[in-house]
Amino acid sequence: MPPVDLIVCGSVAVNLEGVRIGKGAGYSDIEVALLQESGLIGPDTIIATTVHPLQVLDEILPEADHDFRVDLIITSDETIECPSRPRQHSIIWNISLRTPSRRFRRLRHASGPAGSDDSPPHGHLVL
Repeated sequence: MPPVDLIVCGSVAVNLEGVRIGKGAGYSDIEVALLQESGLIGPDTIIATTVHPLQVLDEILPEADHDFRVDLIITSDETIECPSRPRQHSIIWNISLRTPSRRFRRLRHASGPAGSDDSPPHGHLVL
């Protein structure tokens, strides 16, 4: 499968630094981490969000280590380029293990020894 050039994600709110708030379940963060870990996205992949101008906030938003930022904010009025920031290279498994979602039954782990801090037990993550 060829690498992904562009990801468009939904956001409830986003600030000018590219910090976004989603619906709160962490699905987008897990999906981006899985794509990154599988080599389908990299530092040149653009992550954008489309929002109403009222959803662009000029304030600090909460952000965790596993959250990704957007590179572009697109509204009906303008396109805002956000400052670049290095992305996580893979899933932070010890954080993902506490994700409350039940929709992801198993996530296959493609790298790292089973049982290490960076991998799920027995090569799988059950949420």
